[in-house]
Amino acid sequence: MAQPPAAKEDAIKPVGIIKNLTDSALLDVVQRQTFRYFWDFGHPVSGLARERSNVAYDYGNEVVTTGGSGFGIMAMIVADHRKWITHEQAVNRMLKMLLFLSKADSFHGAFPHWLNGTTGKVVPFGRKDDGADIVETSYLFEGLLCARQYFNADNQKEDRIRGMINGLWNDMEWNWFTREGRPNLYWHWSPNNGWAMNFAIRGFNECMITYVLAESATRYPVSADIYRDGWAQSDFFKNGNTYYGHKLPLGFPYGGPLFFSQYTFQALNPKGLKDDYADYWEQNLNHTLINHDYCVDNPKKFKGYGENCWGLTASDNFEGYNAHAPNNDLGVITPTAALSAFPYTPEYSMKALRHFYYDLGDKIWGEYGFTDAFSESHNWYAKSYLAIDQGPIVVMIENHRSGLIWNLFMSCPEVKNGLKKLNFQSPALN
Repeated sequence: MAQPPAAKEDAIKPVGIIKNLTDSALLDVVQRQTFRYFWDFGHPVSGLARERSNVAYDYGNEVVTTGGSGFGIMAMIVADHRKWITHEQAVNRMLKMLLFLSKADSFHGAFPHWLNGTTGKVVPFGRKDDGADIVETSYLFEGLLCARQYFNADNQKEDRIRGMINGLWNDMEWNWFTREGRPNLYWHWSPNNGWAMNFAIRGFNECMITYVLAESATRYPVSADIYRDGWAQSDFFKNGNTYYGHKLPLGFPYGGPLFFSQYTFQALNPKGLKDDYADYWEQNLNHTLINHDYCVDNPKKFKGYGENCWGLTASDNFEGYNAHAPNNDLGVITPTAALSAFPYTPEYSMKALRHFYYDLGDKIWGEYGFTDAFSESHNWYAKSYLAIDQGPIVVMIENHRSGLIWNLFMSCPEVKNGLKKLNFQSPALN
C-alpha cells in the first residue's frame, strides 16, 4: 500500500473498536474514519482520490479516479461541517484539487476515468478507453457543484474556488456527447479512438445524474427529448414487478446492485422527486428493501446473511471484482451497500452497521473505515478500500443525518432549471 501523504498535523488519527457507543456516536466514528481515505490517503500532488488502497491491476500509486474524487469532495464538505478538519484545511485542499483539474487532460470539457495524480495525464481505463468518460465526469461535478454552493464566503480563496468550478462546469460540452445530435448521450469519446466504444447511456442504472447535469448545463446543454428517447428507452428501464412484496417501478429484476440507488442520489435528493416514469423515493426505497429482504431470505444459504448482515453491490470479491445483486449473488456482502442506504432504511442499516463494527470489526474495520467486502462462506475478507465505495458511506450517512449534501446540490439554479426542463417535481423546485 502506498503511504498516506498527509502532513502529521493535518492527519486524522484512526481509532479501533470503541465499545458501547450510542447510534449517533457510532455514525460519527464511521463517517470520520471512512473520510480518512480521501484526506490522509489523498494523492499528495493533486489532492484527488486514489482509485483504491492496494496496488492492483497494474494501476501503480499514481492513479487517481475522477468519479471517486467527486465523492471525496462531498465527503470533505461533510468533514468540514462536522469539524474533523478546519475550514481553512478544506479550502486549501479544494484549491489544490481545482488547480490540478484546471490543467489536467480533458476532452471537450470531460475528464477521463483515471488520471495520473502527479502529471494530470490520462491513464487508460481500457485499451480504447483513453479519453472522455462523461459518467465519471458527472460524479465529479456532483462534488464540484456542491463545493461551489458550500464555499460561499466573500473572500479571495473562496471566490477563486467558485470561479474555477464555474469555469470547469461551463467548459463541459455535454452536447458533443450526443454524437452529432443523436437522441442519446454516449459514455466515451477519445481523440485516438473517436466513438469506437459506442456505449449509449440508457437507464435505469447509476447514470441518471449524467442526464440531469447535461440538461442543466448553461453553455452546452442537451435537449429534453434525449432523456425520453435515450435514457428511458432501454429494455431495463421500466419494471413494475413486485419482489418480496415491494413494487419496483424501474430497472433490472430485483433492482440490480445497490449503487444504482446511491451514486446519483448522493447529490440529487430523491425525497419528493418524481418525473413521468417514477417516484424516485419509492424506487430507491423499494430497491433497498428488495436487496435487504433477499439477503434475509438467503435462498442460496450463504453463511452470515441475515437481518444484521445484508447488502449486495459492486465490489471486490474472492475472485476479483463483480457487480453483486440478488440475481448475481456470490455470497459477498459489501458494507457500503447497507451503509449508503441509511436515508432509505435507517433501522436496517443501523443493524448492519452495529454487526459490521462490533461483531466483524476485527476482520473488516481498519484505518479507512470498513474494508471493501467480505464473504463468510469463502472465509474471505478484503484488505482493500475503493474510493467509489468509501465515499457514499460518508455522504449518504450525512444525508440521513442532516440532508447537507442534498440541500447544497438542490440549491444550484442550473440543477433546478434542468429538472424543470424534464418535468420533474421536487420540493426544491417550489
